[in-house]
Amino acid sequence: MARLESFLDNDFYKFTMQYAVTKLFPRAKAKYQFINRGKHLYPAGFAEKLKEAIQELGKLKLTKEEKKFFAETCPYIDPTYFDFLQGYRYDPDEIEITQNGSDLTVKIEGYWYRTILWEVPIMSLICELYYDITGLERLPDREVAAIVENKMQKYDKLDITIADFGTRRRHSFAVHDLVIKSLKSHNSKTFIGTSNVYLAMKYQTKPIGTHAHEWFMFHAAKYGYKMANLLGLENWSNVYRGDLGIALSDTYTTEAFFKQFDKKLTKLFDGVRHDSGDAIEFAQKTINHYISKGIDPNSKTIIFSDGLDYNKVERIVNFCKGKIGISFGIGTDFTNDVGLERMNIVLKMTDTLPEDGEWTPVIKLSDEAMKHTGDPKEIEMAKRYLQIDKHA
Repeated sequence: MARLESFLDNDFYKFTMQYAVTKLFPRAKAKYQFINRGKHLYPAGFAEKLKEAIQELGKLKLTKEEKKFFAETCPYIDPTYFDFLQGYRYDPDEIEITQNGSDLTVKIEGYWYRTILWEVPIMSLICELYYDITGLERLPDREVAAIVENKMQKYDKLDITIADFGTRRRHSFAVHDLVIKSLKSHNSKTFIGTSNVYLAMKYQTKPIGTHAHEWFMFHAAKYGYKMANLLGLENWSNVYRGDLGIALSDTYTTEAFFKQFDKKLTKLFDGVRHDSGDAIEFAQKTINHYISKGIDPNSKTIIFSDGLDYNKVERIVNFCKGKIGISFGIGTDFTNDVGLERMNIVLKMTDTLPEDGEWTPVIKLSDEAMKHTGDPKEIEMAKRYLQIDKHA
């Protein structure tokens, strides 16, 4: 049965956000919901198997070895957080799972500092269980490793750096482990780390990440859409004091982001992450923004992470080379390139209760309309408020 190998088998940005939440918003609550973008049909009994796997998560705990690695890797995080993690346990009662025919529903509710860790493990379990229960056979290990090696040889020629961002929609832990082993053993400086903290520890590479859309979605609920990016980044910098300095740009469209990315923040943050919309258009907007602030774009970095494969990466490199620093976070093209259909699923925050008061719906306005999430009426209201094109 699908299971997590370690408490740290999760994405780095979930822990970095959790730390910030415990410091700044310990009373906040959140709700999340599963979204089946790919319209995958879940076989009978799937929900029960998922419930069983989630019950097993409740038994995980941070080991002394893991705590030592995490603390040594992240000296900018207070030691009290690692003590907190050592006592933390997943609570399956925060999860509601139902199945109606082939439709799967997953809802999460609880304190934000707790529920923030659920998204990535649940998504990875859904993927692994789906392939397991449906009996779909993947390529053998040697072929998966050969695919990784072939890709790396091509990426080496582009003279770039790449990281693995593939935990959420991986085929399985076994494939993910094989991929990181193959990337680490590849003889070049192209591969620089993984978003998965456990695999970073196992293969002695760097855990990579900063924050996700939910950080800014919460700030919009608490402070309003026009202040979400600015105050989200201010709060982030107050916690991390210059570390973890890559800003996610597309929670409320790149256009709105750059309006709020003032000169102080532009200088303070090392760069920005692209996660939706045309990569070349984004790169040009980013270059123009830095130039407008009197900053050399080559002193900053764009991390590209939107559904990348070699052809997309090559196109980006050809445009950006010599104009701005670049690096790449590659997800399912590494961890789910095994000869089967890749899963297209997400699990997003839907509501938050910033303090005592009323639940507030939250939304995401991606640079691609198909990636918008949240209540349609709230989305239209936010577009009007942010003066975003009605067709966006």
